[in-house]
Amino acid sequence: MVARFDAPTEKAKTRLKAWRVGYAKAGAAASSWFAEALPKGLFARALLIIITPIVVLEGVIAFVFMERHWQSVTRRLSEATARNIAALIELYDTNKDMTANTRLIELARDKLNLTMQILPPGDLPAPTPKPFFDLLDRALSKEISRNVQRPFWIDTLGEERLVEIRVKHDNAILRFIATRTQTYASNSHIFLLWMIGTSIILLTVAILFLRNQIRPILRLADAADAFGKGRPFPDDFRPRGAREVRQASQSFIEMRDRITQHVEQRTTMLAGVSHDLRTILTRFKLELAFLPESAETRSLRSDVNEMQHMLEDYLAFARGDGGEEARPTNLRTLLEEVHEEAQTYGTPIELKMRRSKQDLVLPLKRNAFKRAVTNLVSNAVRYGDRIIIRAATEGNSLRVEIDDNGPGIPATERENVFRPFYRIDKSRNQDTANSGLGLAIARDIAKSHGGSVTLGESSMGGLRAIISVPL
Repeated sequence: MVARFDAPTEKAKTRLKAWRVGYAKAGAAASSWFAEALPKGLFARALLIIITPIVVLEGVIAFVFMERHWQSVTRRLSEATARNIAALIELYDTNKDMTANTRLIELARDKLNLTMQILPPGDLPAPTPKPFFDLLDRALSKEISRNVQRPFWIDTLGEERLVEIRVKHDNAILRFIATRTQTYASNSHIFLLWMIGTSIILLTVAILFLRNQIRPILRLADAADAFGKGRPFPDDFRPRGAREVRQASQSFIEMRDRITQHVEQRTTMLAGVSHDLRTILTRFKLELAFLPESAETRSLRSDVNEMQHMLEDYLAFARGDGGEEARPTNLRTLLEEVHEEAQTYGTPIELKMRRSKQDLVLPLKRNAFKRAVTNLVSNAVRYGDRIIIRAATEGNSLRVEIDDNGPGIPATERENVFRPFYRIDKSRNQDTANSGLGLAIARDIAKSHGGSVTLGESSMGGLRAIISVPL
C-alpha cells in the first residue's frame, strides 16, 4: 500500500501566506513597541543593564529558596505535626474513660504544644477556599493523609497565627489547634527584607557611580553643541571621567583647535584675495570714469558691477561666517535693520512680529545671520512684488519666514537650489546677474547656528523660505 499525499490547495496556500504575513506584522509591531518602551538616555540604559541582572539573580535565588528551603522545611514541620496528631489519635483509640482523655489533652498541650478538643460526632465542615500561596495546605494535607488515614479538615486562614485541624473519628470529632510556626517556615519577611535592602543599596551605589561617569559625557555633548552652534566654548571644560571619555574629550579639543586654525587661515587668505581683487576692480572703475560716455563704456561698467557683485558672493560663500563669535543679539532690532535696508529694492516689504513685553535676545553671529536673512529677502524681491517677513518662537527654536507672491519653485527642485551655482530653467532664473549662491550661503550660516533653511509654499502662492535656529 502506497501512501498518497495531495498537494496543498490554493485556499490552504492563501491561508498559510496570510498567517505568515500576520505573524511577521505582529513580530514587527512587538519589536517596535519594545524599542519604543526602552529608555533612550545613556544613564537610564546603564541603570537598566545593572538592575536587570540583579533582579533576575534575586528572582532565581528566591525561586530556589522557595522551592528548596521553604518547601523542605514546611514539609518536615507538617510531617512532625501530622505524626503528633496520629500518635494522639492512636492513644485516644486505646483509652476509653474520661480521665484518660483529660490526661491526653494535657499531654498534647504540655508536651506537643497542641490544643486538643474532643467534639461530639458529626460531619466535618465544608472545605474552605484555598489560599493563593497554598504551600502549607498542600504539605499539611499530604502528611495528614499519609499518617492519619482518616477523613480530615484543615483551616489555615481562619486565624492568622493558628492552624486548625479536625479529624473525623468513629464516635467523635477530634479538633487540634497548632501554631503556624509548628507547621510552616514563616521567616519569609526576613528574606524579603534582605532582598529589598540589598537591592536598594546596590541601586544607590549604581546611581551615584553612573551619575559621576555620565556627567563628563554630558559636558562633552554640551561643549560640542556649543561649538557647532558657534557659541563660546566653556572655559572650564577639560577631559574628565573614564579613560575612553578622556580620549574622546581630548580628540574633540584637538579637532576644535584644528578647525579654528583652519578658519582663521582661510579668513586671512580671503581677506587678502578680496583686497587685491577689489583694488583691480576699483582701477577698472576709475579708468572707465575717464573714458567718454558711450554704449561700450556703459556695457563695461555694467559688467564691472556684475563682476564685483559676483565676487562678493563668492567670497561670502567661501568665507562662511568668517569666524564670527555668537553674541547676545536683539532679534527685533536686527530684523528692523534688514527691513529698512531692503526698502532700497523698491518692492513693498512688510515686517510682522508678535508684540511682547520683552524683546527676544538670543546668541547669534549677528552679521552672518543678518546676511542670511538679507539673502532670502533679496531672493524673494527678485521674483515677487510683495514680501512679508515674519518671526516667532516655536518650541525651542526661532523661526523666521520670508513669503513672496512670485512664481515659486517646484517641490522637486527645492533641495537642488541650495547647491552652489545651481540654476533652474524656470521663471525664477531670469536674472542673469544672480550668482546662484544666496541660498547656499543662507543655509551654511543657519547650519553654523545649529539650524537650517527650508523652502515651502507661501500663503500668497509664491515661495516661503524658513530659517530656523535653536534658542
